[in-house]
Amino acid sequence: MADALSVIPAAVLRNLADKLYEKRKNAALEIEGIVKQLTLAGEHDKIAAVIKLLTTEFTSSSQANHRKGGLIGLAAATVGLATEASQHLEQIVPPVLNSFLDQDSRVRFYACEALYNIAKVVRGDFIIFFNKIFDALCKLSADSDANVQSAAHLLDRLVKDIVTESDQFSIEEFIPLLRERMNVLNPYVRQFLVGWITVLDSVPDIDMLGFLPDFLDGLFNMLSDSSHEIRQQADCALSEFLQEIKNSPNVDYGRMAEILVQRAGSPDEFTRLTAITWINEFVKLGGDQLVPYYADILGAILPCISDKEEKIRVVARETNEELRAIRAVPAEGFDIGAILSIARRELTNEWEATRIEALHWIATLLARHRTEVISYLNEIFGSLLSALSDPSDEVVLLVLEVHACIAKDDQHFRHLVIYLVHNFCNDRMLLEKRGALIVRRLCVLLDAERVYREFSTILEGEDDLDFASTMVQALNLILLTSTELAELRALLKQSLVNSSGKDLFVSLYSSWCHSSMATISLCLLAQAYHHASSVIQSLGEEDINVKFLVQLDKLIRLLETPIFAYLRLQLLEPGKHTWLLKTLYGLLMLLPQQSAAFKILRTRLKTVPSSSLSNELKHTSSGSSYSQILQITEDSNRNKDAANIYNAINFPSRLQQFGHMQNRHRIHAKTQLQPHNSTSSTWSQEMQISEESSLPSHLPDSSRSPSGSYWSIPGQLQH
Repeated sequence: MADALSVIPAAVLRNLADKLYEKRKNAALEIEGIVKQLTLAGEHDKIAAVIKLLTTEFTSSSQANHRKGGLIGLAAATVGLATEASQHLEQIVPPVLNSFLDQDSRVRFYACEALYNIAKVVRGDFIIFFNKIFDALCKLSADSDANVQSAAHLLDRLVKDIVTESDQFSIEEFIPLLRERMNVLNPYVRQFLVGWITVLDSVPDIDMLGFLPDFLDGLFNMLSDSSHEIRQQADCALSEFLQEIKNSPNVDYGRMAEILVQRAGSPDEFTRLTAITWINEFVKLGGDQLVPYYADILGAILPCISDKEEKIRVVARETNEELRAIRAVPAEGFDIGAILSIARRELTNEWEATRIEALHWIATLLARHRTEVISYLNEIFGSLLSALSDPSDEVVLLVLEVHACIAKDDQHFRHLVIYLVHNFCNDRMLLEKRGALIVRRLCVLLDAERVYREFSTILEGEDDLDFASTMVQALNLILLTSTELAELRALLKQSLVNSSGKDLFVSLYSSWCHSSMATISLCLLAQAYHHASSVIQSLGEEDINVKFLVQLDKLIRLLETPIFAYLRLQLLEPGKHTWLLKTLYGLLMLLPQQSAAFKILRTRLKTVPSSSLSNELKHTSSGSSYSQILQITEDSNRNKDAANIYNAINFPSRLQQFGHMQNRHRIHAKTQLQPHNSTSSTWSQEMQISEESSLPSHLPDSSRSPSGSYWSIPGQLQH
């Protein structure tokens, strides 16, 4: 202290603390001259004493004017030191940096001014303090005083110039500080940070791209800033980095992919678009590096496929196709289980497009890695089964394709059909609205005969008799009307002459017994007219109820469709098809005379040639049932084989089987009756049947069946 006081006059020190800026400035010029002389004389100890005096007595003073004077004095001393200033920077810079935190805005302003002058003198030697200076400037950029902000911006520009021309700058030491500051929300600080990132990236010798994963998330965070200017600056910086990535052979895609996946789910639209655009480029460029991240990337892409913003949807779809086109294998780190988990999760997404793409992924994996996917089947099978109840027809069709691929194995096929039956039983609306779609599509994807045989096997033992009857009626209507089942119908028409047709007939018959009308329909389709007549004759009074008449009404209308054209043509030869005539007349006798179905069938029967009609009907009961076979084929060499097949069906046994099943239904129906229903008169029931059956044919099926037991397939009759 004594050395400093001996070289600096008391008047200079007094003026350095004056409230007037001019006096402080003149005093600083005096100090500059004194330090310059001491430097020339090599009196560095005295220079150190002067700096210490300025620090302890002025910059650390409680008086604001003293602090101001101390700052301008330190800057003057640095100017006086000139090229020798680097020796004393450890004493000069810290007190100035501490002044950036001063409560007095004017002191902070003069601290900026002082550091600016110091930096101009020392230039590159200044770099050793860069992190501390950067931290201070980061805070000053958000200063509440506009003058301080302005001074900080001037200092910031000078520091940037010094850094860009320096070869001593350490990016490795700077990045941790930058990463820490990137989470700040203040808009001024964000502008400051983006500015520095842009400047450093422009320096050829500084590899900012290599450290991009450290601050990439912060840049994406700025894309949702309320300030348009900040969003624009962040976007420009990101665009520049993306271009560098495209041109660089060495990029750490993995770490950045994790960040992009998170940002693709941002609530901010612009952030999502930018993230999905980056992911799109990464999928094209990343190659093997991205294989371990495919599941995460897929998890980001699938929701974006249904984004409300069209631009995002377009990029997401393109990225999804690019990703699916890549044929990676588990040996390369391709995690099939993780991808299946993502796809399974997205099956419950609220948007149809995302659910559809999730199914496409499962189908793709099944096609490429069937063995591996089957090993994860327990994890995804439940979700795939639940997806069969999806409100979207397209989703259901795709789910069925996936199930069909899985069902190549018998155990999975049976599991699928059992589930469908169970689901239809628990959700009758699903059966009504989607039953036809599901069954028909399964018959296309899998063998129709296999599907129907499995359904029949399961329904034969179904305990819920009401459901079994409804389900059989549904399957029967699909069988009679769907174009997809034309081959199955053709096979059944050969039931009496073909062993394959016989096996199918017997297989279906066992469950078709749940519904008397379905059984009669099956017999008409198989041309087993004698047995159809026997089934009609076996019906009791309690069997002919509203449900039965509604089903009969539908059958009569079906007989007028192209499906049964062969049957109508057979009526031209009543002599050969007497049991067919008796069957149709039997149905006619069951219909109320005022019903539309009665009139339709009676009109049809009136067209039958009548010359020998009555005689044929009289002798039908005494005719051989084997005559049906002769009516079907004109090939005498096949008659013996046909007779064997006919006998193998064992129609008497089938009739007993039908009677046994119908008896179960009668007992069940009686147990379902409530006590108050037992007092209803037979006459009122008949009136209800007559009224129900006489409803206009143009009414929908649901309105013609109050019980809801009859299941309709809209649009099927046109086939």
